[in-house]
Amino acid sequence: MSTALPFDAGTTLMSEVTAAVKDAGSTLRDRCTPHARGVSLDEVVDEIHANDDAVLGVLREPLLRARQGSEWAEDELAGGALPPGEWWVVDPAEGNINHVHAIPEWAVTATLVRDNQPVLTVVHLPLTGDTYTAVAGGGARLGDRPLKVSAKTDLGAALVGTGQARPGEDEDTFRRIGESVTAMLVDGLVVRVSVPATMQLIHVAAGRMDAFWQFSDVRSGLVAGALLVAEAGGTVTDLAGEPWTTASRDFLAAAPGVHAAAMDVLSPIA
Repeated sequence: MSTALPFDAGTTLMSEVTAAVKDAGSTLRDRCTPHARGVSLDEVVDEIHANDDAVLGVLREPLLRARQGSEWAEDELAGGALPPGEWWVVDPAEGNINHVHAIPEWAVTATLVRDNQPVLTVVHLPLTGDTYTAVAGGGARLGDRPLKVSAKTDLGAALVGTGQARPGEDEDTFRRIGESVTAMLVDGLVVRVSVPATMQLIHVAAGRMDAFWQFSDVRSGLVAGALLVAEAGGTVTDLAGEPWTTASRDFLAAAPGVHAAAMDVLSPIA
């Protein structure tokens, strides 16, 4: 991520966004079941869409009202740069596939993106009640506690992670994911491969994990975690080492002490 001027969110905007995301989280929590839902692909997809529709029904208008003049990025699986201005990039059920399979790794995320840089984010985990927030230039927090990335300097001691961004990625992306996992199994300590991205990125921001990479530009899975990691003192770039933006084709967020080593491993694969 490029260095930007501090974003003046004010206490009102952050409180309104947090309230809206928590309210949406209650809706998603109420839809949670102790068993997997759907057997066929069509049934699973229907459950995913039903979750999205239910949550967006309580989330969209409060966010647009909280930031006058902001716009809404409609497709949560879209990537690439947005037009200039302020946009809400939202995942109403980040980890939706986990939710419908009764796996407790999902969240509601809302991120305000200004000129293709995330400037404010709220990530709420309804099952635990944890809420992660960040404002550009204002730090990252879990509740009231500031977040700080890992102090590790040895990739060989690092817990790192990756995962696919969406079902049906192209074969070349699958190849790169596989090669990168193999390379990191050799050079890192332990590799996690899971979805969604945000659930790994909050661990990087909190210093529990040391790096996360992804061969994708899906905005909704990256903008929240990118801001959290950057504001917690991490380094967020593409795999060429350039500052990450929504226009970047790939992604690496890491503790500063292992970022260069991780990029050395991953950049030849990209």
